[in-house]
Amino acid sequence: MDDRVKYVLDESEIPTRWYNIIADLPERPPRPRHPKNHKPLDASEMTSLSAHELLRQDGATDRWIEIPDDVRRVYRLWRPSPLYRARNLERELGTPARIYYKYEGVSPTGSHKPNTAVPQVYYNKQQGITRLTTETGAGQWGTALAFACAQFGVECEIWWTGISYDQKPYRKMIMEAFGGTVHRSPSPLTEVGRRAREQEGESSPGSIGLAVSEAVEVALADDNTGYALGSTAGHVLLHQTVIGEEALAQFQLAEDYPDVVISCVGGGSSLGGVGFPFLRDKIAGRRDTRVIAVEPTACPALTRGRYAWDYGDMEGLTPLMKMYTVGHAFVPKSIHAGGLRYHGMSPLLSHIYELGLLDAVAIPQNECFAAGVRFARSEGILPAPEPTHALAECVREALRCKESGEEKVILTALCGHAHLDLPAYASYLAGEMVDRQLSEAEVEQALKGLPVLA
Repeated sequence: MDDRVKYVLDESEIPTRWYNIIADLPERPPRPRHPKNHKPLDASEMTSLSAHELLRQDGATDRWIEIPDDVRRVYRLWRPSPLYRARNLERELGTPARIYYKYEGVSPTGSHKPNTAVPQVYYNKQQGITRLTTETGAGQWGTALAFACAQFGVECEIWWTGISYDQKPYRKMIMEAFGGTVHRSPSPLTEVGRRAREQEGESSPGSIGLAVSEAVEVALADDNTGYALGSTAGHVLLHQTVIGEEALAQFQLAEDYPDVVISCVGGGSSLGGVGFPFLRDKIAGRRDTRVIAVEPTACPALTRGRYAWDYGDMEGLTPLMKMYTVGHAFVPKSIHAGGLRYHGMSPLLSHIYELGLLDAVAIPQNECFAAGVRFARSEGILPAPEPTHALAECVREALRCKESGEEKVILTALCGHAHLDLPAYASYLAGEMVDRQLSEAEVEQALKGLPVLA
């Protein structure tokens, strides 16, 4: 074991293939269903929203999907991303655990989101799509899609949840600098947006589900416009596996291997990216790595939701998907981790959780920001609000090792920095941050709106 802090791969070692975990699962996840007649859908019935190749990837059973050269060319701007050993944090915690983090904040937009934005724009451009619409929660995905669209000369239109739009004006400026058009959601530009504004007022905080409905409504109205999804979809999690594939090679450099892999979850892209390649070894019986999904107590789809058929958006325009959900009509309370304010979980990740291959915990935001500040003061990187959830569980795990004396190896996904999330830290440091916990009555009320299948 050496005393290095950083494990860096050469540019020539950027993965050439994405890993498709479906090939190794004992059961395939359920197919999406039609939003109206509830019958199972095949890829040919969903081409009005997604590029054909993305739909093919969603249904693929191949273990490996080749990454196009033009996508790898753009990946070279920041990939491979570094794997760090958090030695200062280990000392500060006094733990025998070895803590590593895979840092995605080195990307042009400061998060892991370009890993899927780039191939999604590439495949849509190949199909002749000239404009893409999307939603964004924290703003990281909208920024990533605007960046990717600029790389391939595609127009980009973004509906941004109102609460995060209000909190992060500089994030909007970056999206616009990349060429994106940004709307506060709910907006007066769509039927679903106008209805929400009438019911909740123009200052409604919105939700990711509502922003999805607006983006989908616009995409369905124009044959030259496609819709791009920043999380939950199978192809999104597939593209993100470049993170874990690189991490496997970097752990070989470190002569180490994680006992625990921890990631925040909103829709599941970060966890799929860092966790799925390690689950491959677990499924094959080569390792027994524990993978932990960490969500906010304000939007606890995995820990308190129901595994059921539900829509991916508030209006019911998307196909029905079997997933862990707190109900598509649920509007999460305002928290600073805007990227985790989504009612449902990736159907693929939900299926894997249902198979018992994942664990999940929910942590309140004050504990998460405490971990973020602790990390910043020891490691020198201010983490985005979303990955502070993973860091909070990482601290918990490291302190358990301190009590037990176990020398566990912990890997966490630091999926972005907080350079544009400083008001959130200001709220925490001023003692003004409020933890949000759903009551049982609120959970049950939210679940009442689940669709009933014939």
